[in-house]
Amino acid sequence: MRKPLSAFAVHAILGLYTLLALFPIVLVVMNSFKAKRAIFNTPLRPPTPSNFDPIGYARVFDDSALPFYYLNSITVTAGAIFFTLLFGAMAAWALTEYKFRFNTLLALFLSIGIMVPIRLGSVAIIQLVAELNLINTLTALILVYTAQNLPLAIFILSEFIAQIPKDLREAARCDGLTEYNIFFHIILPLIRPAMATVAVFTMIPVWNDLWFPLLLAPAGGKQTITLGVQQFLGQYITDWNAVLAALSAAIVPVLLLYVIFSRQLIRGLTSGAVK
Repeated sequence: MRKPLSAFAVHAILGLYTLLALFPIVLVVMNSFKAKRAIFNTPLRPPTPSNFDPIGYARVFDDSALPFYYLNSITVTAGAIFFTLLFGAMAAWALTEYKFRFNTLLALFLSIGIMVPIRLGSVAIIQLVAELNLINTLTALILVYTAQNLPLAIFILSEFIAQIPKDLREAARCDGLTEYNIFFHIILPLIRPAMATVAVFTMIPVWNDLWFPLLLAPAGGKQTITLGVQQFLGQYITDWNAVLAALSAAIVPVLLLYVIFSRQLIRGLTSGAVK
C-alpha cells in the first residue's frame, strides 16, 4: 500500500506543479481572444461569445514589421543553437578525449561562464561589437548568445562523451577512421539526447531575451520579437490586445521545439540517472 500511495503523492505534486507552470501561459492565450474590457473585468474567465474579440491578432498580423521580427528571432535562435551545439560538442570532445597541459584548468575556466552572468560584461560587449561594426546586426546577437551558452553546453556534453566506451573510439581508429570521422559519424550520433537537451536549454533564454536585442540591435529592422512587442507598450496607453496576441504567437516556436525533441530531451535528462 505504501508504494501506490507514494506514487500517487508524487504524481499529485507533479500535476500541481504542472498546473502552476501552465497557468500563466493559459491566462495569456485565453485573454488574447477577449475584448479589452473583459481582460480587466474577468481576467480568469475563458472567452465567451459575448466578449470574444480577435482584434489583437488582427493588429499584430496587420503590422508589416512584426513578421520580420519573428523571422529575426528565428534566425538568431537557430544560429545560436547551431553554433552552440557545434562548438560545444567539439570543445567537449577535445577536453574529454585528449589529455594535454592545463586541460583541467581550461575546463574550470570554461565552467566559470556558468556561474558568472554574461550581462556583467555588457559594456565590454557593446564596445567590442561597435569596434567590429556589428551594431544592429543579427550576427552580433548570434555571437553573444553562442558565447553565453557554450559553458553549459560543454559541461553537459562532456559528461555524455565521457560515458562512451573508449574501446569504441579505439576500434574506429584501428579501422583507419580519422578524428573528424570519429567525431562526426560516431560521437555526435551517440550524444543526440544530450544535444537535444542543450538545444532546448539554449533556445528558451535566447528566444525570450530582451536585454541584448535592446543593447545590440534596437533599430534598423533587426529587432527580435521580444523587442518588437514593446511597440504596443506606451507610457500612457498600452494595447493589451496586441501585446497578449503577440506573446501568444511567440509561444508557438518553443512548443514546437519541445514537441519535436521531447523524447530526446527526456532521454538526455534521465540518461545516467541509473546504471
